[in-house]
Amino acid sequence: MAQADHFYVTTPIYYVTAKPHLGSLYSTLLADVAARWQKIQGKKTFFLTGTDEHGQKIAQAAQQAGKDPQSFVDHFIPAYQKVWREYDIAYDYFMRTTEYEHVRAVQKWITQLLESGDIYKSFYTGWYCTPCETYVTEKDEQVQGEAHLCPSCGRTTQLVSEEAYFFKLSAYQDKLLAFYEQHPHFITPKERLNEVISFVKAGLKDLSISRTTVSWGIPFPGDEKHTVYVWADALNNYITAIGWGQPGRQAVFDAWWPASLQIMGKDIVRFHAVYWPAFLMAIGLPLPKKLLVHGWIKVGDQKMSKSLGNAIDPQVLYEQYGADAVRYYLMRHLAITQDSSFSVADLEQAIGSELANDLGNLLNRTLTLAEKNGMMQVAADQLLDGPTLALRDECWTMIDEYAQHMNDSLFHLALARLWRFINQTNSYFHAREPWKLAKNDKKAFEQTIFATCQSLYTIALLLWPVMPKKMEQLLVSLGVTWQLPHNYLEHLQSDRWSHHFMLHKSETLFAKPEPKEKEAAAAPAAHEPSYITIDDFAKVELVVGTVTECQLVEKSEKLYRLQVDFGPLGKRQILSGVRQSYGVDELVGKQGIFVLNLKPRMMAGFESQGMFLFAKDETGKAIMTTVSSNVPNGTKVT
Repeated sequence: MAQADHFYVTTPIYYVTAKPHLGSLYSTLLADVAARWQKIQGKKTFFLTGTDEHGQKIAQAAQQAGKDPQSFVDHFIPAYQKVWREYDIAYDYFMRTTEYEHVRAVQKWITQLLESGDIYKSFYTGWYCTPCETYVTEKDEQVQGEAHLCPSCGRTTQLVSEEAYFFKLSAYQDKLLAFYEQHPHFITPKERLNEVISFVKAGLKDLSISRTTVSWGIPFPGDEKHTVYVWADALNNYITAIGWGQPGRQAVFDAWWPASLQIMGKDIVRFHAVYWPAFLMAIGLPLPKKLLVHGWIKVGDQKMSKSLGNAIDPQVLYEQYGADAVRYYLMRHLAITQDSSFSVADLEQAIGSELANDLGNLLNRTLTLAEKNGMMQVAADQLLDGPTLALRDECWTMIDEYAQHMNDSLFHLALARLWRFINQTNSYFHAREPWKLAKNDKKAFEQTIFATCQSLYTIALLLWPVMPKKMEQLLVSLGVTWQLPHNYLEHLQSDRWSHHFMLHKSETLFAKPEPKEKEAAAAPAAHEPSYITIDDFAKVELVVGTVTECQLVEKSEKLYRLQVDFGPLGKRQILSGVRQSYGVDELVGKQGIFVLNLKPRMMAGFESQGMFLFAKDETGKAIMTTVSSNVPNGTKVT
């Protein structure tokens, strides 16, 4: 049984018919962030990824490329390892299913099941999807005219009739259902678990685990006419990579198994939540502790995939935006629990607004003011005033809530919560006006710089799993030495805000993306503006305010009910129809531009006392209007 201070995380192993795309990067980043999160809690981690290199699809692709299968798969490995290295994917082992040790271990697994009677020889006739390497059952098949379509990818399946060995999957139906009932958190999100339970309750048929018509695979032990079904081969990588079935490696295996977290896309959850647990039960091994099943990345309205030709190259994104910015965007803006759309415009908006403005500018302003006023050595201040105590208490609350989301593998929620604190730190900094305090209240100025540095220190430690290089740069700016192994989470949870900082000016943390020139388009039809006079414009009172609260409006699918602070002009309730573009936590703490003298009106049972201004990008997402740096609430836009 795995040791309590060990954390073992896996990605799916990727089919090497092409170089990695954004979807494979996303799965791998989820695992990397999960492993790094455990590292900052002082745990030993083992992170496994790799490639699935057998099967009919590989053989066909190799033949089309004019190569033998082994040379074909060898050709793609450097591309995966290069991209993973560029994105700072700190895996411990890169598994290839053509490795000798894996092949022998899979054969040992087959032999054990033959001896126990869990595998028998029979005959298979049915539909097979080569791209998915999946046998399609009668209850799942989709018939369109004379074509039988795969329920997963929608492509035409082939009628297969051949001798095969079968695994007695049906014998594990009740055991699987009992396991799901006893472990209700086995799969995140819960919707995926409910789908799996429904599938199993509908009845399991024995599973064909060999092929006679495919030569590119692991030879079936004792019967050379057969090769092992690719999924039976591939799933076993999770145990063979850490020593199962290999002489002298039992202690290593016992230290890591069962896996703490196994990550996959929703299209392969059935293999991991039904077949894989049954395979493990058959040889008496404990089941993984948790499966994290993420949604698809969509480009427009389509699922992104290599086969559909709409895959996004992570190499291009790396060259244009850098690893940490892309890592942040994928973890923050793609919700694990559902399908999410990717757009370059959205990525650039996140880099400019959230990374450059919210976080990078906060660090830069702090360092600039400290340097200007000779305060590069920042001493701890234990006599905190009311606003600083409130920020400290909010920091402690945020740490616990952030940790809970991270432990639940809901990274997008964790980052939304952390960003709320970043925005609150910005609001604290701006409300204190330290550029004025430096002239007339040195003690308050020093406390403001200290509190902001302490907040940045906390932010950097918590963000390290997501943006390791940039957060190490931030820590260097604060004069903090980064060192693992160390339980940074425990340290933060018991932290009394007692640090001393030695500040250093550094390179800009995040640069706003340069606007790209769009291709020339046909000139639009001439449009005659509806002119207004300067007097007309002067009637509109545009004011900067900060959102302090954001609540759902139950009677509406579009509206949020916002409480907005306009400084000396007071607070207003404003309703805004942007729920499709922003989560609740994403607006709190943000400064925006509002129409303050719009006549109040009732919306879904609430009075709206102004208007929040937004623009729309080419995808239709609402983009908040704001100012380039924080200004006092109530400032008029002229």
